[in-house]
Amino acid sequence: MKRRSFLAAASSVTIGAGFVQAASPKRRVAVIGHTGRGNFGHGLDTVWQQIPETEICAVVDGDENGLARELKKLDIDRGYTDYRRMLMEVRPEFVSVCPRHADQHYDMALASIEAGVKGLYVEKPFCRTPAEADELIAACEMHGATIAVAHRNRYHPALNQIDRLIASGEIGRLLEIRGRGLGDRRGGGEDLWVLGSHIMNLIHYFAGEPKSCSAIMLQDGRRVTADDVKPGAEGLGPLAANEVHARYETTKGVVAYYDSIANDGTEKKGYCLQLIGSNGTISIHIDRDPIAHFTPGNPFQPTSEPRPWIPITTAGVGQPETQQDLIDGVANHVLAVRDLIDACDNHRPPLCDVHAGAVTVEMICGVFESHRQGGETVDFPLKQRGNALQHL
Repeated sequence: MKRRSFLAAASSVTIGAGFVQAASPKRRVAVIGHTGRGNFGHGLDTVWQQIPETEICAVVDGDENGLARELKKLDIDRGYTDYRRMLMEVRPEFVSVCPRHADQHYDMALASIEAGVKGLYVEKPFCRTPAEADELIAACEMHGATIAVAHRNRYHPALNQIDRLIASGEIGRLLEIRGRGLGDRRGGGEDLWVLGSHIMNLIHYFAGEPKSCSAIMLQDGRRVTADDVKPGAEGLGPLAANEVHARYETTKGVVAYYDSIANDGTEKKGYCLQLIGSNGTISIHIDRDPIAHFTPGNPFQPTSEPRPWIPITTAGVGQPETQQDLIDGVANHVLAVRDLIDACDNHRPPLCDVHAGAVTVEMICGVFESHRQGGETVDFPLKQRGNALQHL
């Protein structure tokens, strides 16, 4: 089932309690988090409470006090501090890998796959290196598991309208794609990983597979050296830079750019992806409602008239939103998890599958490898499957 087909089916019923329920017994779910080390992500635990045909059978938290709080929060009584033991004893059909700290995702996901879990919903960033992604893809293929990655904007139904704007030529020729990070204190390498992953994921969606990357990483205006590399926050692995600039060539022939500068003065408003056409620009603001705006006109042509930012909804440009339930389902991950369940039942890839998660990781790591090579262009797939900053 493709994006349009799944969203059409989802829009015909209510996302929450009114969704058509499966016959009992309910689908068994386990939630894996870690208080103090990424916790339970951005609602990857509670999303299952909004899907009546599932039940959370167990929760895992390596912190005992955190586990007690989570059990109360989810109103269940079966908790573990060891996820491997939980997987052996509970044998869930679905698992949420929740911690925001990426250093735990590979081990938690691999253990779940090898224990026979059918579907996994994994917090972003998906994992830390292309090598980890390679092994998780291989494990999924071997065991018949399905992974969906929590890049929730990838599931947004308004993307269909943006696709239409591009295909119809209403924005003219798509000249380039520009993405920016949040531009707060994390600007640079950390912003690239934590928030830039959403941008990379959408670049992949609109521009196709990345072919190459050239990039530079700066620390206080000078090129990053080995002395600048330190263990990154949130378990990201070796990290550096408070300024990053990257350029990608893609299979659709569109060049995409990504920039992140710490404390860039945009008050976090620059965190977006812009599709720049010869006759209009589409700006996609991550996790906003409405998610996107269309600004008509040649972006390089001065005008005496103000250029409007016209909201793009699921109904079209400038149209009132008619499917707020779907929009809410994007924000709380319900739409993504329902897509995962449907993907497992119908033997198809989720809308943001393991391969899309892997491409996002490789695009980020391509920045590190290009910088290691002095800003030279590096081709995808990367030959360096680890974190290149280890070898700077």
